[in-house]
Amino acid sequence: MKNTNRIKTIIKGLLALIVLFALNTNCSDDVLNQNNPNVLSPTLFWKTADDANKGIIGAYSPFVAITYYSRFEIFLSDYRDDVVNGFNTSDRTAAGAFNATADRNAPKWMWEAQFRGVSRANDVLFNVPNIEMDASQKDYILGEAYFIRAYNYFQLLNNFLNVPLLTSPVSEIEAPDLIPQAPPADIWAQIEEDLKMAQSKLPPSWPADELGRATEGAATGMLGKVFLYQEKYAEAKAEFSKVMDGRYKLMDDYAHNFTEEFENNQESLFEIQMVADGNQGWGADNANSGSGSAYQPDLAPVGYTNQNTMRVNQWALDLFLDEQTINGEVDPRTYTTFFWNYQDSTQYEGKYLKSRTYLNTSYVDAYSSTDTNIYGNKYADWAFNGKEQSLDGGWHGAANNLRILRYADILLMFAEAEFMLNGSTSVALDAINRVRARVDLEPHASITMQDIDDERVKELTFERTRYFDLLRWGRVKSRIVDNPELKSESGGTGSYKPGREYLAIPLTEIDGNNNEEGFKQNPGY
Repeated sequence: MKNTNRIKTIIKGLLALIVLFALNTNCSDDVLNQNNPNVLSPTLFWKTADDANKGIIGAYSPFVAITYYSRFEIFLSDYRDDVVNGFNTSDRTAAGAFNATADRNAPKWMWEAQFRGVSRANDVLFNVPNIEMDASQKDYILGEAYFIRAYNYFQLLNNFLNVPLLTSPVSEIEAPDLIPQAPPADIWAQIEEDLKMAQSKLPPSWPADELGRATEGAATGMLGKVFLYQEKYAEAKAEFSKVMDGRYKLMDDYAHNFTEEFENNQESLFEIQMVADGNQGWGADNANSGSGSAYQPDLAPVGYTNQNTMRVNQWALDLFLDEQTINGEVDPRTYTTFFWNYQDSTQYEGKYLKSRTYLNTSYVDAYSSTDTNIYGNKYADWAFNGKEQSLDGGWHGAANNLRILRYADILLMFAEAEFMLNGSTSVALDAINRVRARVDLEPHASITMQDIDDERVKELTFERTRYFDLLRWGRVKSRIVDNPELKSESGGTGSYKPGREYLAIPLTEIDGNNNEEGFKQNPGY
């Protein structure tokens, strides 16, 4: 069952710190210029080990804001790829239709949430070294801050490309309204440096009541991914090899990676810790806002959500069905990932898998025997949570963690790095075939880059990877823009202009920065 995670249980009471810091004001009269002992301020805070721990928990908290991973990030990742065909035209589908202009909410909200994570990590890195506390505990907290800053910058870089580089608190910057955008190469270098620092300071694991905090393995896996995205294949392979030492293992059952029951399992390097606390607040990451998996309504099938949601493009299902298991059956991952009109079953891990969604409902019972739409199913967790629909219990009714980096992804990225260096070697084959063996597929005797691409789709669909794979491979235009039918439900891809592979810098940032030469809108907007 679900672990009682300390990072979840204490996060809510700590997030007001950032707001409260801003309430501290000064008076010109020295007699009146005193700290209120009942109000937290920077001069009263950052004194003890407990303060340091509260500070780092506050740095994690933007991850579960509804403007970030709790919900809106999905519209800037999965909803932009070639699998998802989002219904209707709105902030939710604008980025996928290359129409997320500078005044749109979704990019603005995610920019703000990601830079909150950067800012809070900077506060920790600036203040915690001066606190007298256990040296190991201090190192762990600093390692977490380096990881959080690096992770958020990785997301900012891949979404916005041209972003400012902040490595100290804004209060320490003389003219924050004149901060320029940094060359992307400088951002990549900072991410690498931060992850190496995180590697050197983070523990290999945490106690059971603190699962979900970043580990040395998470930093190493992310560093490998950072190298891969820059086509530094030898460096990527070296980092992936470090976490292929037996500490992580594939779960026997693929579906167990997407259920609340099996969170933080042996396959997981890092996941966002969601909690169903009954709070329904919108937008902020504070004590009164929910931090459940509110992205699920945007993956759920029509009729099981009150959101516009989406359908899956036919090519994706066809790819899953293109080859059968060693027993002549459907790839088990298809049932976990999609809900489609299919009546037969597949035997897997002692079960008979069928196309089912909430409350074990069949496709024909949900729709009709002639319906051909394909819907999402991953993260629905219908076999465990007994919910009637994605919004059963409200926006934050589900607590299923969002998996960010899994060992299966490590194996596939390792296979890619090895293939790009040396071709279809036995080493590359072993990595990709371990992923395939888990779902009873025949091992490859040789591979091409297309085989790696296909395996990533089948293993990782709806896991925030596909669009960024296409982006780093330079295939966004050829794959998505030149195939507007993939976005037919939200108006096609006619709004595309060169440069719109990346998101617009939010208008609020352009207007609020006075460095006219060093802070500019991205090309295409």
